[in-house]
Amino acid sequence: MDINDIKKAHQIIQPHIKKTPLKHSNFFNQLCECNIFLKLENQQITNSFKIRGALNKMLQLSKEEKDKGVVTASAGNHGQAVGVGAEKLNLLAKIFVPKSTPQKKIEKIRICDAELLIRGNNFKETENKAISYAKKNNMTYISPYNDKLVIAGQGTLALEILHLSKVDNILVPVGGGGLISGIGVAVKSKNSKVKVIGVQSEASPVMYESLKAGKIVNLLIKDSIADGISGGVERGSITFKLCQQYVDQIILVKEETIKKAIKLLWENEKEISEGAGAVGIAAILENKKQFRNKETAVIISGGNIDDALFQNIIQN
Repeated sequence: MDINDIKKAHQIIQPHIKKTPLKHSNFFNQLCECNIFLKLENQQITNSFKIRGALNKMLQLSKEEKDKGVVTASAGNHGQAVGVGAEKLNLLAKIFVPKSTPQKKIEKIRICDAELLIRGNNFKETENKAISYAKKNNMTYISPYNDKLVIAGQGTLALEILHLSKVDNILVPVGGGGLISGIGVAVKSKNSKVKVIGVQSEASPVMYESLKAGKIVNLLIKDSIADGISGGVERGSITFKLCQQYVDQIILVKEETIKKAIKLLWENEKEISEGAGAVGIAAILENKKQFRNKETAVIISGGNIDDALFQNIIQN
């Protein structure tokens, strides 16, 4: 895939999504001695960037594929995006989520006109069950990350950032790698000097360890507040090679720092961020020297955090 795929995706999805703000942060500038811009995808439709990739895929399905319906696996946000897309296109949709999915994300999926199936103890188990179901029932499986059209849709985020600001770095949450793959392709096509830096929790460092090993690895995943980027990477995923080619670095951050980032975003920017959305800020908090005097765009990828968890974080 290349920049033309991402430009095409932008044209296709533009009428259906929000162009979210790129907000200059005086607070984080002073705290970290750098120039920080927050790309607020927590204000996107479904409060997550996932609608970009899901819609780009679903709007380009053939009539036969639409008639048979779609299946997906999700930690929550992608499932909601597929659910919204299915409503818009009047498609049958089956959405598989793990038992560990936050209640707020489950409730948002249930609002959509789609069937929710809670299967598997973790995302990897859920993903395998969803893929098997799609094959058995001759339905189209829409991966949250391992799909060129989904990746191209996520890459549209980079076009909006680069159009509005000249940055040295873009900090991107990383799970399966769909978002950072699309952003990497777009950024390096426009300006190879801009560093594309991924961020994962120490509790779920699959892409970090895979890039280090030169192959996709299986790891024991610990519970993480950044549930949206927790879990493994499908064997043979195209995102792995794209990350090898276009990603400059992946930073691991501590769970406590992610919580601190959520709290600081609320107290100083009045932005609600889920754990996955706050990891970019966590990376800067733990690596101030690396980002000092640099212009950095931080993708706040989503804001779907359970209310009780959010209150607990900001009150402690």
